[in-house]
Amino acid sequence: MSDFEVIETARGGAIKAWVKGVPVEDKAREQLENVAGLPFVHSHLAVMPDVHFGRGATVGSVIPTKGAIIPAAVGVDIGCGMMAIRTSLRAEHLPDSLKGIRRAIERAVPVGNGRGGSHKYVPATVESRLKASNLMDRFDRIHERHAKIASKTYTTQLGTLGGGNHFIELCLDEADAVWVMLHSGSRGTGNRIGTYFIEEARRALETRVLGYHVPDRDLAFFVEGEPLFDDYVEAVGWAQDYARLNREVMMARVLMALRETFESFTTDKHAVNCHHNYVEKERHFGADVWVTRKGAVRAGAGELGIIPGSMGAKSFIVRGKGNVDSFCSCSHGAGRAMSRTEAKRRFTVDDHVAATEGVECRKDAGVVDETPMAYKDIDAVMAAQASLVEVEHTLRQVVCVKG
Repeated sequence: MSDFEVIETARGGAIKAWVKGVPVEDKAREQLENVAGLPFVHSHLAVMPDVHFGRGATVGSVIPTKGAIIPAAVGVDIGCGMMAIRTSLRAEHLPDSLKGIRRAIERAVPVGNGRGGSHKYVPATVESRLKASNLMDRFDRIHERHAKIASKTYTTQLGTLGGGNHFIELCLDEADAVWVMLHSGSRGTGNRIGTYFIEEARRALETRVLGYHVPDRDLAFFVEGEPLFDDYVEAVGWAQDYARLNREVMMARVLMALRETFESFTTDKHAVNCHHNYVEKERHFGADVWVTRKGAVRAGAGELGIIPGSMGAKSFIVRGKGNVDSFCSCSHGAGRAMSRTEAKRRFTVDDHVAATEGVECRKDAGVVDETPMAYKDIDAVMAAQASLVEVEHTLRQVVCVKG
């Protein structure tokens, strides 16, 4: 008996979906069919159990393509992902009130978008990290060819959280060890790069002579060998590297904030740092293909990944099983069960307060769209992908900082 569901499609292509026991909205199924039917999709489309409606393509899908990339499938939060590290601190070391720790983290890491999500100046430590990474020179080369992506915010936003579903958390594992976990991406500059190239792909689609129908403008694509294809790969690679560095700088800032409360502690030598909105070239089913993980994590055999639940639920450090049918992938979280608008309509601040009992976090109208009830059941999501990953650690949140 197969561990995945084969979704029938009238538009051609094949879909393998790890969705047993979790709901899949009709709009998401339509998007899956749209993508699977494109002739450059290699072998099949893989669908993760946190799948839900997105821009052009569903969040929670793995799209292998030969000779083409769909920029809107990668999205505008390029390189968004997770980082987690275990400390030597334990539950008994934490104070009775965690409000001071939350405020210390909020002081150390600017949150939100716009002015609130940037540093007023570039700290010397951040500037040195940028120079050492060669990101500044790389960005200048891309900008020379594409002036519309001009941005200086990548210097002031390095080490900042952003808004939406991005977060910083303190968690306890099954042995009561304290972990720091955070979620963010390439910030405003990655958004600018993604938006610009999505529009360029749409313009290119209008001039293409194709022998098939592209059912959604947000499935516009670049073809390998075209100058814009190479430029996009270069730009998206920059954004992915920036996003990884951004998480590293934030992690360093959070650990410094914790040292305001705790005189000394150590951290594990190796942290988990993984993208879940990105594209990379990989080899699957006998071919070198571009794999777009739109809300999915690489889960090759033995590889560590992070699957967060909502702000009142469990999260997991997982080890990949290298499942070839999933293109060595797993889900990137619980997945939204409804839109932000619907969550705000359906739930009250009191609902949110009850759902986040025991977690030191914001409990106001500004985060109701991120309340745990707006997400799928993380236990059902994990059960559906038992063949993709094994759980290394189960974490429960005790502090959550949101943008």
